[in-house]
Amino acid sequence: MNKKILILGKGFIGERLQKELDCLIDGSMINSFSDTEKLIKKYNPKIIINCIGITGRRNVDDCELEKDATLLANSFIPIILAEICLRNNIKLVHISSGCIFNYGYKKNKPIKENSQDYFFKLFYSRSKIYAERALEALAWDYNILIARIRIPLLNIKHPKNVLDKLIKYKKVIDIANSITYVPDFIRAIKHLIKIDARGVYNVVNKGGLRYPKLMKAYQKYVPEFKFKVISLKKLNLVRTNLILSTKKLEKTGFKVRNINSVLEECVKAYRQST
Repeated sequence: MNKKILILGKGFIGERLQKELDCLIDGSMINSFSDTEKLIKKYNPKIIINCIGITGRRNVDDCELEKDATLLANSFIPIILAEICLRNNIKLVHISSGCIFNYGYKKNKPIKENSQDYFFKLFYSRSKIYAERALEALAWDYNILIARIRIPLLNIKHPKNVLDKLIKYKKVIDIANSITYVPDFIRAIKHLIKIDARGVYNVVNKGGLRYPKLMKAYQKYVPEFKFKVISLKKLNLVRTNLILSTKKLEKTGFKVRNINSVLEECVKAYRQST
């Protein structure tokens, strides 16, 4: 086991990373700076990967119902961890979100890491922006890596897997979106840690996924499955829809696969696991 790396947060991403990195993981509640001091004394890590976060029990709208918990997990804890890490010369890897920007499909190019065209209409998005802005400033002088992920796609069954969600909904919108294929995300995190990367990186797959294409890939293995395409207006929900740039990640030497090239691999493995 790699005892130099400590993952905080036993959620969807934390547990997947721990399994692949074979490292320490702790799901303790953090409510104060002293809580983090106890963890440092207990594990003495060289790298902390922060996977603590709230995305809502059902969806991001639920963050409005858990404002205090959402602010603590998404905004305050990352800043507390940054402070404990810089005081103890520990590298902090913060798992952030790409769902924090405005985007115009007709006028905008894929969003680069330095964009500040933030999306404030969702409380969830605001809570992630608060932490990212603080950590991004610290990353100029300290060893902090901010990895933005977006709409996780996994090759096994899980409630947070966008494939599971779409199968359940049976109604999908037809708008291209940046997606993080989790097996590729794990490879990217390993790579970024190995090269001691700092600052902000969009850790998504190249291109944009249209949900009907994923549903059709699923239909190949489950022909009886039916779904309906609806307009974004009929969805009647405030959401971010956008494409993130992967150029900065690619410049590090990491090969970023197009999201549409992994669908067959993903769905095939998913069906074999169920």
